[in-house]
Amino acid sequence: MSEPQTFIFADDGAIPNSRLPLLVYRQAVPADPAAIEAHFATNRWPPAWRNSVHPFQHFHSNVHEALGCARGRGKVQFGGPNGPTVEINAGDVVVLPAGVGHCRLDKSDDFLIVGAYPENAAKPDQYRGDPAQHDGVVRKIRQVPTPGLDPVGGADGALVRLWAQ
Repeated sequence: MSEPQTFIFADDGAIPNSRLPLLVYRQAVPADPAAIEAHFATNRWPPAWRNSVHPFQHFHSNVHEALGCARGRGKVQFGGPNGPTVEINAGDVVVLPAGVGHCRLDKSDDFLIVGAYPENAAKPDQYRGDPAQHDGVVRKIRQVPTPGLDPVGGADGALVRLWAQ
């Protein structure tokens, strides 16, 4: 398994982001929704949904999230409205720490994501970067436990090493 690309984003006063790196695994899983779901489930990240990425800036303060691209391609901005745009293609997996902003900017007609959260995680909340909510969500983000397994590589995955607290 190859090492993922990593990105760390600064808190911009609205989107808190995280001290943990966002992980982008290229061609890490089969480009098939059922296969991605099975792979995630094996690593105790039960699949939760199939869809796209929301086309507006948002983040989750109470849970980490894995996005497995099952079909097509999409351009997703990470880290808030000033963050980089990353092209995601079928077979890629992105692992977002709680608090990291994300927004779909473009997609192919067949773009399909399998979303997953760590086993026993809370139901995901959703925030859009309201500065008035910032301090409260930062406190919530600090309480999110680090998963014991990487959704791509399990116990040997980069998340286990790079997110060690």
